[in-house]
Amino acid sequence: MESLVILFTETLGKYVSREVVIFVISLMPLLELRGGLLAASLLNVPILRAIPICIIGNIIPIPFILLFIRKIFQWMKNFKIFRGFVEKLEARAMKKSDSVSNSEFIGLMLFVGIPIPGTGAWTGSLIAALLEMDVKKAVVAELCGIVIATIIMSFVSYGLLGAIVH
Repeated sequence: MESLVILFTETLGKYVSREVVIFVISLMPLLELRGGLLAASLLNVPILRAIPICIIGNIIPIPFILLFIRKIFQWMKNFKIFRGFVEKLEARAMKKSDSVSNSEFIGLMLFVGIPIPGTGAWTGSLIAALLEMDVKKAVVAELCGIVIATIIMSFVSYGLLGAIVH
C-alpha cells in the first residue's frame, strides 16, 4: 500500500493540492482512509486538516456500494467479459464475510475499523450488500469502523508525538 500511496502523491501532487491528493486516495478502494492518512503524513498536511478530508473521502462511496452494487453486479454478469471478474469479487468478499455475518454490527464495525490488508469501507460495504444487511445498520457500523481506523491510522501515520504536536 505504501508504494501506491507514494506513486499517487508523486504523480497527482504535481497537478493538484495536497488536500485533493489525500481526498482522492481516501476515495479509492484498497487505499481508502488508511492510504489517505499515510499520504497526508508524507505530504506534511497537519493531522487536524487531514482527518476530516480522509473521513469524507472514505465515506462517500459507502451508500453507493450498499444501494447499487448488487444491481450493478447483476447487470455486469450479463456480459461474458465481466462475469468472471464479478464472480471473483463476490467470492472474495463472501470469503471474508464470516467475521461480519456472525455478529453483523460489531463484525462489520471491526472489519472496517481494523486496518489490515483486504479490510475497509469498500469491502465492508460490498459484504454488507451481499449479505443484504439493513442499510442504516451497515452505514452506522461502517462509520464507527471508520472512526476506529482513523484513530489507529493517525497514530501509525503521524505517531503519538505527531498527533499531539500537529
